[in-house]
Amino acid sequence: MSTVNDSLVIAQRNLIRMRRIPEMVLFGLIQPIMFVVLFTYVFGGSIQVGSSLSSQDYREFLMAGIFAQTVTFATAGAGAGIADDMHKGLIDRFRSLPMARGAVLTGRTLADLVQTALTMVVLAVVALLIGWRIHEGIGKALAAFGLLLLLGYAFSWIGALIGLSVRTPEAATSGGLIWLFPLTFISNAFVDSNNLPTFFRHIAEWNPFSTTVQACRELFGNLPPGFKTPDAWPMQHPIIASILWSVLILLVFRTLAVRKYRSTS
Repeated sequence: MSTVNDSLVIAQRNLIRMRRIPEMVLFGLIQPIMFVVLFTYVFGGSIQVGSSLSSQDYREFLMAGIFAQTVTFATAGAGAGIADDMHKGLIDRFRSLPMARGAVLTGRTLADLVQTALTMVVLAVVALLIGWRIHEGIGKALAAFGLLLLLGYAFSWIGALIGLSVRTPEAATSGGLIWLFPLTFISNAFVDSNNLPTFFRHIAEWNPFSTTVQACRELFGNLPPGFKTPDAWPMQHPIIASILWSVLILLVFRTLAVRKYRSTS
């Protein structure tokens, strides 16, 4: 319980910081909204998904990918925040206190999860305004958002490890984004993975990012007409695969991040 309490105190500290620096949240909202608008009105109607070239079908197909991209891109912010605390010596002050070692990282990632959830709410409202709809009921939609937040929380631990491994916040930001672009674009986020070249299609079908996107599309009811689900196991069982991937990433990178935190003390 002491570890839980310590983690919540650190989370509260980071949430207060976000409230006092609202531009942190504002800038986090601008990028996903830009992606929604640009992909919807620039590429909508030009990219075939399933058997459809309808801009409305592409708009609904797209949103699960945008949601997933948003939660994973928060990784860069998590890494930069921890690197900034390290650079300013704040982490050293926390180490001098009688608190659980893992609480500093857990509290930071929990605060980032809250910020990501707020971003998702705003992004969902924007998506509804441009025509995105859910077709499987509110219960399944909430389950989809739960999978997205689980993926985002798992990826925030990757950001924590990066933040502890570099010397400056700028390096953490770059290191947190450079590997995310291929992860999100070699996937089913923005295009039908059935249309990808064979090599990239196999990568996309086993990509943990793709499994969450596919699971959300099924839960939202956003699969386009004529869409053929790939035969790969993660695509045939995306909800189970999404949970397994997220839990695996969370366990591995939380262990590595906490170990790194302790080794630098």
